[in-house]
Amino acid sequence: MKKILFITGSINQTTQMHQIANELPEFDCWFSQLFTDNPTLNTIINKTTLLSGTVLSTKFRLISEDYLQKNALQIDFGAKKNQYDLVVFCTDLIVPPRMRNVKNIWVQEGMIDRYTPWSQVVKALKLPPTLCGNTSLNGASDICDVYCAASNGYRQHFIGKGTSAHKIVVTGMPNYDNLAQHVNNDFPHHNYVMVATTDMRETFRIENRIAFIKKAVKIANGRPLLFKLHPNEKFDRAEKEIRANTPAGTLIYTKGNTNHMIANCCELITQYSTVVYTGIALGKKVHSLFDVNELKRLAPVQNNGMSAKNIAAICRGYLNHSGNKESFDPQLAMDKYQVNKPESQLTEELIANW
Repeated sequence: MKKILFITGSINQTTQMHQIANELPEFDCWFSQLFTDNPTLNTIINKTTLLSGTVLSTKFRLISEDYLQKNALQIDFGAKKNQYDLVVFCTDLIVPPRMRNVKNIWVQEGMIDRYTPWSQVVKALKLPPTLCGNTSLNGASDICDVYCAASNGYRQHFIGKGTSAHKIVVTGMPNYDNLAQHVNNDFPHHNYVMVATTDMRETFRIENRIAFIKKAVKIANGRPLLFKLHPNEKFDRAEKEIRANTPAGTLIYTKGNTNHMIANCCELITQYSTVVYTGIALGKKVHSLFDVNELKRLAPVQNNGMSAKNIAAICRGYLNHSGNKESFDPQLAMDKYQVNKPESQLTEELIANW
């Protein structure tokens, strides 16, 4: 049985990888939190707090592995137990050299951070993309064999940043491809202005949180406010700031289904958060530190929850591909192994190409 390693990170990245693996029952699927073989980076991770706000940290690894264990999934942190036939990455900011010799696929997991002048310098000088301190170069390294993009807008974005066009296929993005399903929910509140914050301070970016809160109060203009904090934030600090600068009765949530909260709001205010796409898909008026018109162009395709199946079809096709990496056509593979084909037809194709 061929083995696949899925690289995890945040809980969003982890659940997306789980969805894809569920569509590949004929393969031996394993999971590893994002890792590096670079001794210097490993020393920074293990001996300092410089990367504590990133998915390389022990904190994120423990959260991810707790999820994997609860779902009885196989863990191989650092890819030390097995040799793999395919690796599925949630980021191409860190791709260990030994993993580059294995067939690999990159899957978009969320919004890409703003491309800055510093991002341009890092890319031009071919410095490690992690030096950007954000995800602005995620999907832009051209190092993976296949790139699964959330939308045609993002496909064009990655091409513009240097990734080869023939590698990129629009699959949709699991967790953000069927957002209409969240309209019917049991969240008890309705008709509020919702604010979804971002962990900028925890990831060493500059933020004037008080000014942002006051801006949200101004936009709400007397309407009820609900804040949903980013799971990576320092909750005590954030809650204290919100209480001091918003009207009495403002709701604050540190956990819960964010998509349900957005579905029930009348207006959505975000910073740098992928959940803005939920608001866009559900027809809400949205605010973002990104240009909203640009976000609408980039918004993930809504394909009734087919993204994981589409990506799995590419995985299956690539594992069955006997030619070299350059000759693999991910669009053709996705079409050939489409899961909405009659089961008997798909089974015959799988047997013929095994």
